[in-house]
Amino acid sequence: MTLTRSQRAKAAVIAAVSTPIVEALGGTYRWHAHGAEHWEAVMRAGDRPILALWHGRILSATLYFRDRGVVAITSQNFDGEWIARLMGRFGYAAARGSTSRGGARALAQLKRDLSAGRPVAFTVDGPRGPAGVVQPGAVWLAGASGHPILPFHIEASRAWRVKSWDRHQIPKPGSELAIAIGEPIYIDGTTGPVIDAGCAELTRTLKTLEGRASHMLSNLQ
Repeated sequence: MTLTRSQRAKAAVIAAVSTPIVEALGGTYRWHAHGAEHWEAVMRAGDRPILALWHGRILSATLYFRDRGVVAITSQNFDGEWIARLMGRFGYAAARGSTSRGGARALAQLKRDLSAGRPVAFTVDGPRGPAGVVQPGAVWLAGASGHPILPFHIEASRAWRVKSWDRHQIPKPGSELAIAIGEPIYIDGTTGPVIDAGCAELTRTLKTLEGRASHMLSNLQ
């Protein structure tokens, strides 16, 4: 999809207006992390993580992993344009593509980024869902590159829910945020059965991390 000059200008305005709002909102959050050592262990080992999360946690994830040089895959449509511009203001780079358009090109770029020493990120049920269903892109990339998937989930003590397919979570000001980061998942190859098994494992792990993050919040009460 080729965006018009007007659409690109509108996306730039949205990103410019949204940045101070997101910054101010994020400054009120109180973070609680479990498993942060897994990121450090992967980096020390000379690997680079393929961050894997549900689409409904993009906002809070952008704040937590900001300014680490992460390359995130974003759609080639208008929403992807302003999201990429917004994330760029928080220290991210973008690989443009999705499961429906430009996906192969984006995966090839992410593979190069991993080889160049950059972490990458996937919303594994994006860009259109269904919510909570892992698409194969991140698993294939792990098998093709040798770098591990690093799954994580974030829950907020108080949040608004967007009326969208992913029920996107926007934590309210002053919220407690719990992030549960799982152990790295290595994928041995890119054959169909390996990819299917990897998607199933990643689904199970993300569901477990959801429960862990919720449990962390309940212990704060």
